[in-house]
Amino acid sequence: MREDAFVARTRAQDESDVRALYQALLAAWNERDAGGFADCFASDGHAVGFDGSQLDGRAEIERSLSRIFMDHPTASYVSKIRGIQFLSADVGLLRAVVGMVPAGKSDLNPNVNAVQSMLAVRKPDQWRIVLFQNTPAAFHGSPEMSEHLTEELRQVLRQGG
Repeated sequence: MREDAFVARTRAQDESDVRALYQALLAAWNERDAGGFADCFASDGHAVGFDGSQLDGRAEIERSLSRIFMDHPTASYVSKIRGIQFLSADVGLLRAVVGMVPAGKSDLNPNVNAVQSMLAVRKPDQWRIVLFQNTPAAFHGSPEMSEHLTEELRQVLRQGG
């Protein structure tokens, strides 16, 4: 029984750590901190952007985001985690949905809602992202699904999240 309690406590801590990693990633984006965003990744991690762009390695992620943040104002993320599952003791998959509030605005732009997937691995120092994918939530042919997601994210926004 004690071993089961230890495993449950460890799994709860791992889930908390993976959740915190994701929140740190989005916070770095919202703060326009390219270095902080890149630091969430393993040195050989990968990011797939909303537009399909692929960034390989922490250095390329930081360089690319530095240019983006320098060139134009970016919208801020509002997120809702859908689930976290562990593929092994050292590999976690986080699934979430996000909306974005354009700079200077107070409401979401439904045209850029997205589904995000984050694959994290336990490294000696902490959990790190090995793959982050940001996919448009277009819901082609199902506008009601898009409207539902937007309203769900607006509720998160109203709650300060």
